[in-house]
Amino acid sequence: MSMAPTHAPSAQHIAFIMDGNGRWAKKRLLPRAAGHAKGAAQVRQIIEACAERNVRYVTLYAFSTENWARPSDEVSALMSLFLKYLQSEVRTMRDNGIRLRVFGDRTAFSDEIQAAIALAESSTAGNDRLHLSVAANYGGRAEMIQAVQTWMAANPDATPHDFDERAIEAHLYTTDVPPPDLLIRTGGECRISNFLLWQTAYTELYFTDTLWPEFGAKSLDKALAWFATRERRFGKTSEQVSEASNPQKITSAQA
Repeated sequence: MSMAPTHAPSAQHIAFIMDGNGRWAKKRLLPRAAGHAKGAAQVRQIIEACAERNVRYVTLYAFSTENWARPSDEVSALMSLFLKYLQSEVRTMRDNGIRLRVFGDRTAFSDEIQAAIALAESSTAGNDRLHLSVAANYGGRAEMIQAVQTWMAANPDATPHDFDERAIEAHLYTTDVPPPDLLIRTGGECRISNFLLWQTAYTELYFTDTLWPEFGAKSLDKALAWFATRERRFGKTSEQVSEASNPQKITSAQA
């Protein structure tokens, strides 16, 4: 196992929009399904690389609510690939301390896929080395709507003044997962495409032209090196951030 470089500040949660599978295949005169298969294989390498770099949470955008509009043969291939991944990777994840969770509207998936999701989640539930979340049939707007609806159903006598940010956060799919520190989108597009709209309010956004099937450990290190240069202020000034990270400097100045 190679030694992973360290970066400060460290990214404890990285989210990925895995774009560029189809274009990778097209460049090689292959069907789009071949690109998706190559992209799925790349997932394992990235998960291993994140674990080596002590990243605690990884979230993958696997299939959006809008992706159903793609050609039916491509959707079918994606569903078959999703099922194969769940069935083939669960033992590896279980043995390597990776906990898998799938979030999104599962009702549109086949009974076989839903059963595979449930088995994969239960088989890895006790793991804590790395928490892997897969967003499947997921949309950020739909997630916020269902969070509001769930809260309203649980609080029928509440007034508008009772509703706040905590009410939404308590009913998001990611309620027990910290917000992403870093979101990486491959493939050259510079948008987040309805992904984790609430959770990425203060996330650092990294866009790269590298296609997902070609995004490996070296590409990840490049993104982490960029992240290490970012000053994360969360609404504060640079001076406040500097003082908070250097309490000894404050004490000396006050002495």
